[in-house]
Amino acid sequence: MHKTSTPIEVRYQETDQMGVVYHANYLIWFEIGRTKYIESLGLSYADMETKNVVSPVVDAQVHFRKPVQYGEKATVETWLDTYDGIRTVYAYTIKKENGEMAVSGTTKHVIVDKETFRPLSLRKAFPAWHRAYLEQLDQDE
Repeated sequence: MHKTSTPIEVRYQETDQMGVVYHANYLIWFEIGRTKYIESLGLSYADMETKNVVSPVVDAQVHFRKPVQYGEKATVETWLDTYDGIRTVYAYTIKKENGEMAVSGTTKHVIVDKETFRPLSLRKAFPAWHRAYLEQLDQDE
């Protein structure tokens, strides 16, 4: 299974009054990891957006295990969980620098026309993405 590991340095503005990362920031870290994962496949969200297509999150699941605190370093591991030609689910783990799992989760995405928000088939609109995702799933079998 192809995974990317993206380092994160916890910034002060990402923490709450307790000095731990505010829960919503983990979704931002998921996005950072997802972008790096996509780039590792030779693909680019920016290229997709030049064609007036965006990829909104339609579902997010986040499981909190241990807090990450200001001054710590963390790593976001990202991989392709499922893909069916329309919906793409990415999976994530965020690990503390000592290797402990802090957070895990998934995000589900579709692609849509930026102006109308009508759903599009990734398989048809971006065949290179489709092939790359199928290759990733084949590696898992």
